[in-house]
Amino acid sequence: MKLGTRITRVKRNDDGVITEVMFENGNTCSFNYAVLMAKQGVLEGYNVVRGKNGGEYLSADPNNPDAENLDDMPRFR
Repeated sequence: MKLGTRITRVKRNDDGVITEVMFENGNTCSFNYAVLMAKQGVLEGYNVVRGKNGGEYLSADPNNPDAENLDDMPRFR
């Protein structure tokens, strides 16, 4: 895993949608930027998948033991 790119926490809006992620180094970014990072190979351990509504999402790579399902991660404010 690249330095500081392991996601450790998520922020959700009032509808429960993940809007931001926090990395192990404490930095944060928008969920959409995290998707872009995964597409560029900077965010290891996650695959970008397209939902039925056409939106893009991060899915934990089952072959990477460091990648945790985002729905199971603790939240931050």
